[in-house]
Order: sequence, then C-alpha cells, then structure tokens
Amino acid sequence: MSASPSRRSAPAKVFAGPAIMLFGMLLFSLNDAMGKWLMGSYGLGQVILIRSIAALIILAPFLWISGRKPILEVERPGLQAARVVFSTLELFCFYYAVMSLPLADVMTYWLAAPIYVAAAAPFLLGEKVGWRRWTAIGIGFVGVIVTLEPSSAMFTLPALISVVGTAAFAFMLLSGRSLRATPDKTLVLFQMLGTAIAGLVSAPFDWVPLASATELLALGLLGIVAMSAHMLVNRALKISDAASVAPLQYTLLVWAIVFGWWFFGEVPRTSMVIGATLIVGSGLFIFFREKQLKTRDTVLPAIPE
Repeated sequence: MSASPSRRSAPAKVFAGPAIMLFGMLLFSLNDAMGKWLMGSYGLGQVILIRSIAALIILAPFLWISGRKPILEVERPGLQAARVVFSTLELFCFYYAVMSLPLADVMTYWLAAPIYVAAAAPFLLGEKVGWRRWTAIGIGFVGVIVTLEPSSAMFTLPALISVVGTAAFAFMLLSGRSLRATPDKTLVLFQMLGTAIAGLVSAPFDWVPLASATELLALGLLGIVAMSAHMLVNRALKISDAASVAPLQYTLLVWAIVFGWWFFGEVPRTSMVIGATLIVGSGLFIFFREKQLKTRDTVLPAIPE
C-alpha cells in the first residue's frame, strides 16, 4: 500500500524549511557584503535610495494582489510611524558601520539586538522574565562589552554608531511584537518608503555620478537581494516550526566571517570571536527558553540587513 501524498510531503517540508532559511541567510550575508563593497564607491544616501527603490519595485506586485486595505487601515499609526523612523535609523547606521568596520564585527553587534529585546520586554511589554533568562541576558551584555574591547577604541564613531543601530534594530523587534495584526508586506512597505524618503533627502549631499547602467544595476541588485532574502525567511517560518529555523539565522555570523575574509581580507579579532560566542549562546538560550514557556513570538523575528 503506497503512502498518502500528505505523508510523502511531510519529510520534504521538514528539510525544506531549514534549507530555505539557510539560503535566505546566505542572501542576507551577500547583501551585507555587496553593501560594504558599494559603500566604497558611492554615497550612503545614494546607496540606500537606489536600494529602496529597487526593493519597492519587487514588492509592488505582492502589494497589488493584497489590495489597498492592509495599507490604508493599519493598527496603531503612531507606533507604525515610530517603527519607520527607527528602521530608517537602523539601516543608515548599519551601512555606515559596514563601511567602517569588519563584517563580522558589525554582524556580532546586530545579533545582540534580541538580547536587548529580552531585557526591555518586561518594562515595555509587561512580559515576565525569570532568573534564567536574566542570567542569559547578562551574559549577552558581557559578550557585547568583550566585542567592543573596553578601551578608548570603544568610543570611536563607528563603534558608537553600531550600538545606536543595534538599539534601533531592537526597537524594531519590540514594535513587531506589538503590531501582530499588521501583515508582513505592509510593515516592509512602510520601512522601504521611510528609507527611500530619507535616501532622497540625503543622497544629494554625497551623490556620486554613475558611469554606466551596470553600476545602476549593481546598486539596484542590493535591494532585490534583500527583498528576496526577506521573502525566503518569511516562507521558511510559515512552513516550519520557528524552533527549527530561527536559530539558523546565526549562520549570518559564519557568512560574515567568510565574506569578510574572502572579499576584504578581514581576519576576526580574538575578542570578537569570544564576544560572538557569548552573544550567540545567550541568544539561543533565550529563544529556546521562551519557546519552552510557549510565548507567541520568536525572539528573532527580523534579520539585520
């Protein structure tokens, strides 16, 4: 007797979710490496403007299918606007950071954002956090300090901007918990519109003339890769349990080390490796602890870009 189609498809879904998530992480890492490379030739506002326009073009067909209602009738408009402001700030900080620091360092800072979320959730969202998670949060903060290398160097502009960007990213994660009724496409649309407007305002101050259509394509490809990565991650979370796929986003750090060394000759610092180990370990513990306590959200609902 042959197996039913549903039984035959079950193993495929078990492997499909993690595979899609891993590919999404690869694309996000590729997006980060491309951004670092392009920032060496073009202005910050210029890169963000063209990237955002390209992403909006990719997003447009999906919004057309969904109709106007999810866009015009949104929950908590004030929080939506605040989220756009912080997401725009986060993106500018991220691209400034990758322009000035090794990829692995920047990714380590940004992967600490869920730890900030866990620390702030009891005060901003009224969530209960027990001593186990507080211990993990403390270890995660120690990892951030180790990565910063406590010295006068930790007060350099790129390091401080990285901390500000990580805090803005953490607010994005927190606001996502409070905007559960808003479709993902709507949240992404508002983010892209915010960054496009900010890029339009800032681009004239650092605009570098494009020599050819190939250069414009390279800048646009940045947005296309980022949007494709977002779609893959969302798909992975829909077809697989979050516990199976969400921890895989820590492979971002592995790709950051590989791409940083391969394309830019960056060798990870010992302090970065130690700090990253503490951050990843504490982040994974917080995620699985919240999963165990049957919270409705994953600790890592968004990916740094």
